[in-house]
Amino acid sequence: MKRLLQLVGAVAVFSVSIRVTAQQRPNFSGAWANAPEQAAVGAPAGGTMGSGWGTPLTITQTANRLTVQYEFFARGDLQPPLSFRFALDGSETINSVMMGRGMQQQTSTAMWNGNTVVITTKHNFAHPTTGAPTVSEIRQALTLQSPTTLLVETTRVGVLGGPTSTTKTTLTKR
Repeated sequence: MKRLLQLVGAVAVFSVSIRVTAQQRPNFSGAWANAPEQAAVGAPAGGTMGSGWGTPLTITQTANRLTVQYEFFARGDLQPPLSFRFALDGSETINSVMMGRGMQQQTSTAMWNGNTVVITTKHNFAHPTTGAPTVSEIRQALTLQSPTTLLVETTRVGVLGGPTSTTKTTLTKR
């Protein structure tokens, strides 16, 4: 009986610690723009695409979903801002974007890795020489360095024999 009580107590403590950990996850919600030191290094006026997204951008977050939205088109294009939604439970989400010759779909998963959200997005395209279906992959890791500083580490996995590259973009809360 004593052993059973110890087991029940351990399970209760473990359950509370899981709940506390989930509650301590950062919230990325807010309007974000290039950090001043990055804007000074010759970034275009509309921001940098180093993160894979333009700036300024707006992030909204709920317990289950992260949404990233930013202006991509010029005002005269009469296009809405681009908006990407990601389920935070690791399940696949599909975002559609009207670019170039039509609708393009991206398949993404987003998962917590400690206090970092890692978004993995796959883009399908036809191999330029053979026409065979090909996939490119981008991973974006979002980490709050402080309540007003967001680091986006973007890894573009090498495609068609090219090298993998990683960029780090620091954004500040507006």
